Formats: sequence, structure tokens, C-alpha cells
Amino acid sequence: MAAPRNITSDGGGRQLVKDEESAAAASSAAKGGGLVNDDSPAGKRTKSERFPLSRWEFAVFFAVFLVFTAGLLCIYLTMPAAEYGKLKVPRTISDLRLLKENLGSYASEYQARFILGYCSTYIFMQTFMIPGTIFMSLLAGALFGVVRGFFLVVFNATAGACSCFFLSKLVGRPLVNWLWPEKLRFFQAEIAKRRDRLLNYMLFLRITPTLPNLFINLSSPIVDIPFHVFFLATLVGLMPASYITVRAGLALGDLRSVKDLYDFKTLSVLFLIGSISIFPALLKRKRVYE
Repeated sequence: MAAPRNITSDGGGRQLVKDEESAAAASSAAKGGGLVNDDSPAGKRTKSERFPLSRWEFAVFFAVFLVFTAGLLCIYLTMPAAEYGKLKVPRTISDLRLLKENLGSYASEYQARFILGYCSTYIFMQTFMIPGTIFMSLLAGALFGVVRGFFLVVFNATAGACSCFFLSKLVGRPLVNWLWPEKLRFFQAEIAKRRDRLLNYMLFLRITPTLPNLFINLSSPIVDIPFHVFFLATLVGLMPASYITVRAGLALGDLRSVKDLYDFKTLSVLFLIGSISIFPALLKRKRVYE
């Protein structure tokens, strides 16, 4: 009776080994064929680290960037000679003071060409999300005064935001989904609830620092905000902040950092203006409920 038990036990062991080998082979084949579950930690890690743009989308983005860069370079080459070593995009208030001193006489002597170069640089930075446009706005106030500086900043900020809007409409969806997935879902839900009073809501967002302007520029075409609404909200909504920044450019010596621009008092005024922009929508809702 002992021999049959040994044979049976040996056969069961062989069968168990075969089953384990088959399972291991199937798992290996699934991994090799790209069938790893995306819900697993490994799948999530691979998915999050993957660059969001496809080759075609990156090629389109790079082509647009080259066109803008070539245009900007052509404008710079047609401008009168200057000490280019002293020209750079300011990153601090001290850089801005030095730039103002270096460009003061140049801007007054070649005003039309300088304004063309200034506008091209501002729009380029706004289109490709390059930090530093707030220093460009301060520079406009320092060089051109409140009135001309205000109109220059509003024009450039609106043109750059519209350019960024169309670039995002072309290739921005995977990038925004990759960078701000939760914020994008929240924004999409808010837009869906306010379709009948979208302009008022967009004005509120533009006037107040509720959402970053960079995020609004990139995500607006993705959540299907019409361009005319985006344009009007940007043109009107950026005026209060532009005026504050340009006016601050007249007194660069009193500024210690960019944070001084938006203290509690300034933020309170912006939120008050933003609240006025959505007041008609709130009044309309109240009448509907009544």
C-alpha cells in the first residue's frame, strides 16, 4: 500500500509544479505583451512618468515654436544696434531696475521699433508659458507711463493668452491632463454648471487670482469655452491687475519683490471687482428661483 501512495504523491507534486510553471509563463507573456494592469503600482508609475505628447504633437509644438522664434529673431535683427549684453529678460526687481536704466534712452530714441520688439517678446513669453511677463508689465509702466503702458500690457496679455489658447487647442489636451488632472476635472464641472452665464464666470476668474492665468489659458479650449467668451473675458478681466502692475512700475525704487504688488488690500479690491462681475448672474438666479 506504501508504493501506490508514493506514486500518487509524486504525480501530484509534478502536476503542481507544472501548474506553477504555466502560471509564471502566462504572467511573463502578459507583461511582455503590455497587458500589465494599469491599476497596479507598477502600471500607475509607468503611466505617470510617460511623456504626455505623442511624436506628432511634439513635432507640431516644436514647429510652432520655431516659427515664433524665427519671427522674433527677424524683428530683433531689424532693430537699431544696442548693447545686447545688457539686454535680458528680468527675473528680479533689481534686474528690472538695471534694464530700465539701460533701455531708457534707447526706448525714447527708437520708440516704434522698441515697442514692436517689446510686444513680440511679451506675446512670445505668454504663448509658450515662459515666466517673467509680470516684470514685462512693470517695465511698461516704468518706460511708457500709466496710460500707454496700460494699453500695451492689456493688448499683449490678451494677444498672448489667445495665442496660448489656440496652441493648447492644437496639442494641449494631453499636457493639461498630465499636469493638472484633478484641477481640470473641477474646472470642467464648474463650466458645465455655468454654461448659461459663462462670460460672468470667466470674468470673475480673470479678475481674481482664483485660478492661475496659465491654467485658464491652457484648459479653456479643452473644456469647450467658446473663443469669443475667452477673448472678452481676457480683455476685460485682465484690466484691473494690469493697471495695478503698470502703476507699480512708476515706483520701482519702492518695490522690494513682486509679492508687494498683491498685498491683502489689493487682493480685496480684485475680489470685490470680481464679485461685481458675477452679481448679474446671481441676481438672475434669484429671480428664477422666485
